[in-house]
Amino acid sequence: MREGVHYEVDDTTGIVTFSEPPNRDVSVTAGYEFDVPVRFDTDRLQVSMAGFRAGEVPSVPVVEIRL
Repeated sequence: MREGVHYEVDDTTGIVTFSEPPNRDVSVTAGYEFDVPVRFDTDRLQVSMAGFRAGEVPSVPVVEIRL
């Protein structure tokens, strides 16, 4: 389990348990991260170092792999 300020999240089930329920007028929001298996959609990538800026990543075409 990961602990938050006033809640716990069970990583196995995804259930969020509050130490105290939030007030009715309080919005509860969540952000999510998940992994999707993919493969490259091309055999070559066109990259130009002349136009490269630090922190910039060229577009890399990928295709989702359905399991």
